[in-house]
Amino acid sequence: MSFIKIIIHCVWSTKNRIPFLKSSKFRNELWEHIRQNSKKKNIHIDTINGYDEHCHCLISLKSDQCIKDVLKLIKGESSRWINLRGGFTNSYASKFEWRMNTWQFLFLNPI
Repeated sequence: MSFIKIIIHCVWSTKNRIPFLKSSKFRNELWEHIRQNSKKKNIHIDTINGYDEHCHCLISLKSDQCIKDVLKLIKGESSRWINLRGGFTNSYASKFEWRMNTWQFLFLNPI
């Protein structure tokens, strides 16, 4: 049986690059939520971080996972979680959304 390890570095931003993630406390709660929710969905996040308006994530894909589906799960659920928290006001937008585009960089780990 072959061993496959695919690591993807994904970067995505908030819609229109609105700085929804200004609070470092909020960002840390969000990163932890994404990590825990991904674990439940059998998605391995090696590292997650970001700043005011974007997120960096190193994801280790399994052989039966595709980038599109994994990112849809992560981004969709996390934006829902943010909007359900309430008390999140921004003068530029009525609700939180991630930008549609995502940058992805592939790292192959030779054995």
